Amino acid sequence: MDTVTEFAMAQEMNELGGLGIIHRFMGIHEQADHIGRVTLGPSSAAIGVTGDFIERAQELVQSGCKILCMDVAHGHHKLVKESIRRIKNEVTGRFDILVGNIATRESARDLCEWGADGLRIGIGGGSLCSTRIQTGVGVPMVSSIRDCVSVADEYNVPCMADGGIRNSGDVCKGLGAGADTVMLGSLLSGTKETPGVISKQGQWPNETLQKKYRGSASVESKLDRGEQKNVEGYSTTIPYKGKVKRIISDVMDGIKSSMSYVGAKNLEEFHSKCELIKVTNAGIIEAKPHLL
Repeated sequence: MDTVTEFAMAQEMNELGGLGIIHRFMGIHEQADHIGRVTLGPSSAAIGVTGDFIERAQELVQSGCKILCMDVAHGHHKLVKESIRRIKNEVTGRFDILVGNIATRESARDLCEWGADGLRIGIGGGSLCSTRIQTGVGVPMVSSIRDCVSVADEYNVPCMADGGIRNSGDVCKGLGAGADTVMLGSLLSGTKETPGVISKQGQWPNETLQKKYRGSASVESKLDRGEQKNVEGYSTTIPYKGKVKRIISDVMDGIKSSMSYVGAKNLEEFHSKCELIKVTNAGIIEAKPHLL
């Protein structure tokens, strides 16, 4: 997303033990420059499957990119198959390709067969995504994670859960359902490290600090790129949250605590020991703080 990750976020995420994927909605040289400045660990950048994607992929890899994230709304597509083949054959250097987004067993199997090094799972679950409303297409996150992981494990291909993450508990559920990593978007929005300016809204003494956050398929984002069709997202402003380190620390604390409840020492044990159950509406109410 162009309102979440550029150099500052990627650098900070690396320092905190994560990985920031630098968005692709900028020029090739500009994106490569962001990659070249990330120094604290492996770097990752998004690419498409049409236009200048081969040239972009090559320059990113030459600048030090270790993970190319093939960023398309519908990952189970013949263009994706052809793009994976071309990148593997034409781009020189050492890198992996993370491919998505998908939500079914069939798509997971095909992407693994096509040569994907990692799968990104999730259709329509993003905080500003309206795909399921606009198109009726999508699979609930836990179901799609379990289905895709069951196939990807046969190929020893890692999976990333992407969408629907509102708090550290959701991260734990994504990992518990079988994902190896979880992608964060809205949870990181509004922080100091995100692209964009901090704006003031309201009048003193009630003024607040805000930052813009928008979906990649929102009207605003598409118009900025000269596109008008297939609008499946929204834009909004987020109260300024300060440094992202506090949020990542909260997420890490939640994961550690969740693993202790389950009795797992590592992610492999967490996958095997987690038990998922159905929860009623009464159970959902009970799970929240009662006094607030």
